[in-house]
Amino acid sequence: MPGPDLAAAVVYRPALPGEHAAAEAIDNSFTTGTVLEVTASDEAFRLRETPVDPPLRKVYPDEDEEAGGDEEDAQVIVALSGDELCGAITLTHEEWNHRLVIADIRVAPAHRGRGIGPALMEHGLAHGRQLGARTAWLEVTNVNAPAVRAYRRMGFALCGLDTSLYRGTASEGETALFMSRPL
Repeated sequence: MPGPDLAAAVVYRPALPGEHAAAEAIDNSFTTGTVLEVTASDEAFRLRETPVDPPLRKVYPDEDEEAGGDEEDAQVIVALSGDELCGAITLTHEEWNHRLVIADIRVAPAHRGRGIGPALMEHGLAHGRQLGARTAWLEVTNVNAPAVRAYRRMGFALCGLDTSLYRGTASEGETALFMSRPL
């Protein structure tokens, strides 16, 4: 007999005012044995999953956690396992083009692999549909191959990239990948 659905034991709801800082404090570091190598020509870009040895560990400094939009307009949905805040997704809605922006999604390391990330994403996408969004969009670094694979499983596809977005930051040398999906 299969085990209980662990993601079903988690409660998802809008964050309370005091929970926004706790959501931003969830450890979003990761370790990966592969990265997406970006090569460019005059006419195209190519992504190739490339092994890295030793595995790369990425820890985001607090100053990298700047919001892309007005934080007052952000919606945060949290995941709670009992009384523990174990995940969060931060969203904004761009009315002019009916786009839902996934500004941030985090699952605490001890809770990863339980379906919480996809469930948070589904709650976020449902919120976007309620607002009339037609597209969901997010940005992810090329070194976060595990997240890119997860987003692809969630229906996102690569829609662009920026080789200069991280210049002058702790992530210099990485490439921003943009992914989207219809709602």
